[in-house]
Amino acid sequence: MENTVLQNISFHIEDYEKAAIVGINGAGKTTLLRIIVGEMSPDSGTVTFSRNKTCGYLAQDGAVNTENTIYEELLSVKQHLIDLERRIRKCETAMPSAGGAALDELMKQYADLTHAFESANGYAYKSEVTGVLKGLGFTEDEFDQSAAILSGGQKTRVALGKLLLQKPDLIILDEPTNHLDMNSIAWLETYLLNYKGAVIIVSHDRYFLDRIAVKIIEIDQTKATSFAGNYSDYAVKKEMLRTAAVNAYLNQQREIRHQEEVIEKLRSFNREKSIRRAESREKLLEKMDILEKPTQARTDMHIRLVPRKQSGNDVLTVEDLSKSFGQNLLFDHATFEIKRGEHVAVIGDNGTGKTTLLKILNRLLPADSGRFRLGTNVEIGYYDQEHHVLHGEKTLFDEISDDYPNLTHTEIRNLLAAFLFTGDDVIKRINDLSGGERGRVSLAKLMLGNANFLILDEPTNHLDIASKEILEDALNHYEGTVLYVSHDRYFINRTAHRILDLTAHSFVNYLGNYDYYLEKRDTVTAALNRDRKTPLPAPEGGDSLPRAQESGNKANWLARKEEQARIRKRENDLKKCESKIASLESRNAEINALMSDPSIGTQASRLQALAAEQAEIGEELEALYSQWEELAE
Repeated sequence: MENTVLQNISFHIEDYEKAAIVGINGAGKTTLLRIIVGEMSPDSGTVTFSRNKTCGYLAQDGAVNTENTIYEELLSVKQHLIDLERRIRKCETAMPSAGGAALDELMKQYADLTHAFESANGYAYKSEVTGVLKGLGFTEDEFDQSAAILSGGQKTRVALGKLLLQKPDLIILDEPTNHLDMNSIAWLETYLLNYKGAVIIVSHDRYFLDRIAVKIIEIDQTKATSFAGNYSDYAVKKEMLRTAAVNAYLNQQREIRHQEEVIEKLRSFNREKSIRRAESREKLLEKMDILEKPTQARTDMHIRLVPRKQSGNDVLTVEDLSKSFGQNLLFDHATFEIKRGEHVAVIGDNGTGKTTLLKILNRLLPADSGRFRLGTNVEIGYYDQEHHVLHGEKTLFDEISDDYPNLTHTEIRNLLAAFLFTGDDVIKRINDLSGGERGRVSLAKLMLGNANFLILDEPTNHLDIASKEILEDALNHYEGTVLYVSHDRYFINRTAHRILDLTAHSFVNYLGNYDYYLEKRDTVTAALNRDRKTPLPAPEGGDSLPRAQESGNKANWLARKEEQARIRKRENDLKKCESKIASLESRNAEINALMSDPSIGTQASRLQALAAEQAEIGEELEALYSQWEELAE
């Protein structure tokens, strides 16, 4: 049976435009990208690029050369500059022994090469490679690691770095944020916003799409519709269009049923005149342009989370909790409380200890020191991506129905559909599911439980946008307490009342959602002295650092003074660095002008001196560019 995935898809991308393609899982988004880049052939239609426009594509499993190190793999993109630099050095070496016409030819060649090298930003290519690697979350210690030992996610990050350094006219990215932490995603957002080219993105990261996209192309029921604006603009317009489409469909269906009833009634009269009128109405029905049934509205499916009993007001109290693995300290003297009804999100870089905290709270790991206690009547419902309590031989349907026999057949199917299991999926065995699919089943079961304190580890992983929104609505109407770890900033924005930022081995408290965290983060002093346990002062709006009540005003004042001094020093260093760069770049331009002067072209010793000075300037500039990048961060 033929399965039509895409039909009559039409859209265009302007120069410098940032567009996103959205749609449910299986809608054909990745298929469309593969057709655009030529990896698949369409059954009909054409994909046309403007003349001389280049295109770069990052698939979800970006390939890398495993014989290279991480740094070498990205540096390979700059091979043309490496070759230019080698030819420049070769000219410099040949100049002292050349003379006459040969020297003239060497000097012309040298001038052309250095001009091409400078025009391609050759003096900064190494710092550019370093900047991209650091932006994507690689540390300098990892630069020399072999690409062969990298995980799939790390290889995808390397492939993304290579694509960004190639700087094609059109970048096409398929789920680029899947393997990035929050800092790397923020860096990528800034990079793409300032990118001098067009971008097409497929992503389920709605916050990312809100920041990047100026056009949304929706794939729905094999058709494409373009919307101006970012994801939030699209969501509003889409809901209006969906409501209008549903109303039009329902009105037409009512009219069809009414006409069919009238036709049946006229025929029942068994009179010639009545039969002719019935036939006339039938012809009108046959000519009617029947509207397709709109995609089922997300709001038609509801997940209700109802705790069986209410907990006490104090749900969780954590005091002086510390945890290390060998020499790797994750967090130290962690102290915080969670009250009934709060929704608290734990955020932080990969590897800082967020999941470890959840495991300690669920007594799957011991803490090194400190303690925690649960409040009165607290019952935990835990979603852990590594410990799914499922029965391998059961089908998905039986997994739910056996534990919740009061649910109807339709209710179970609706629940599983909310987590992307439809049709024959419900009769698959648990053992035959992928890890991500098992995670979705576990999350579905958790939503049906009677716990009054949900602890969730990355609950939106493997969910498409519609399923995320169902989960968000469920949590927002939940009367219990929620503590979760997530990298999904849009999800955090919609569901969190409070954020605990795990940074510098401490939990920093922000009384708001993710936007509030971004607004206040810079007011919280960043330079925590890791050897000192004295917390920093609370930011505006009632936020606080852990154990702030135990620190005196003098310690807070000293911390503020130290941070202000550090900021002033950094700003002064930045100005000096910029001034030095400007001076050297000016001198470099002067040397280029001198070397192009015919009166100097015959002075071999002068040219050699200028070439040597320019080489020194190039090395110094490269170091200054790296220094400026570090200071600017």
